[in-house]
Amino acid sequence: MYTQGLDQKPEAENQADQAEKLKQFQARIDADEKIEPKDWMPAAYRKTLIRQISQHAHSEIVGMLPEGNWITRAPTLRRKAILLAKVQDEAGHGLYLYSAAETLGVSRDELVDQLLSGKAKYSSIFNYPTLSWADIGAIGWLVDGAAIMNQIPLCRCSYGPYARAMVRVCKEESFHQRQGFEIMLTLCRGTEEQRYMAQDALNRWWWPSLMMFGPSDVDSKHSAQSMAWKIKRFSNDELRQKFIDVTVPQAEHLGLKMPDPDLKWNETRGHYDCGEIDWQEFHDVLKGNGPCNRERLEARNTAHDNGAWVREAAVAYANKHNSGREAA
Repeated sequence: MYTQGLDQKPEAENQADQAEKLKQFQARIDADEKIEPKDWMPAAYRKTLIRQISQHAHSEIVGMLPEGNWITRAPTLRRKAILLAKVQDEAGHGLYLYSAAETLGVSRDELVDQLLSGKAKYSSIFNYPTLSWADIGAIGWLVDGAAIMNQIPLCRCSYGPYARAMVRVCKEESFHQRQGFEIMLTLCRGTEEQRYMAQDALNRWWWPSLMMFGPSDVDSKHSAQSMAWKIKRFSNDELRQKFIDVTVPQAEHLGLKMPDPDLKWNETRGHYDCGEIDWQEFHDVLKGNGPCNRERLEARNTAHDNGAWVREAAVAYANKHNSGREAA
C-alpha cells in the first residue's frame, strides 16, 4: 500500500506539470508568439508539424516531375529557361522545408526513405499527367495559385522555422503563378488549336486543383487541432472558397469556360457556389491509384539510386576534410 502510494505520487506530479506546460504553451500560441526548436512543445504538436512539413517538402520534390517532363519540349528558348528556373525553385523549396522539418528532431534520410517507400504522402495533384504545353500553364496558374492560397497563411504559422521558410517560398510561388497565367493568356490569344489546348488543360486540372485544399472540413481529421495551434489559420473549405472566388474572374478574362455546370455567383453569400467534388477520386489518388502514382515513385527511386555516387563522394570529401582539420 505504502509503496504503491510512492509510485503514484510522481506520476500525479508529472501529470500536473504536463498540464501546466500545456497551458503555458497554448497561452504562447494564443499570444501569437513563435515556437522555436529548443522550446518545449507537446509531442502531438511536434508530430503534426513533422507530418505537414515533410508532406509539403515531398510535394515540392515530386512536383518537379510533371513540369520537368516538358523542359526539353518547351516551345521556345525563353520558355525553356523560365521552366528550368521554376523547377530549380521547386527543388530549393523542398530543401528549405526538409531543413525546417529537421529542426523538429527527424533526420532528412528518414523523411526521404518514407517518400521513396511510399509510406509518406504528398500532394495528390502531382499524380496527374502533363499531356500538352498548356498543362504547364494550367499548373502555374491553378496549382501554384492554389498553393499560394494555402501557403501565404503559413507565413504566420506558430512554428518559427516553418513560417520563415514560407516567406521566400511564397515570393517564388507568386512568380510561378504569374508565369502560368501568362502562358494561358498567350494560348488564349493564339490560334483556335491553342485556345482548345488551354480549355482542355483547364477542364482536366480544375477539379484536382480544388482537391489540393484537402477534404471538406467535416471530414478533415487534423484541421481543428492545427487551427487551435495556429499551424493553420484557415480551414480547408475557407481556403478552397477563396481560391474559387479569385480564379473564376481570371478564367473569364482568359475567355475560358469553367468545367462546372453548377458554378454560379451567390449574391446572398457573396461567393461562388460550385458543384460537388468527386471525393472518391481524391481518396483513390491518395491511396496510390491515381494516373501517375507508380510512375512518380519509380522516377524518384531511380533518381535516388542514380545519385548514390554523389552522396558517397560528398561524405568521402567531408570525412577527408574533417580528418585534415583534426591533423592540423
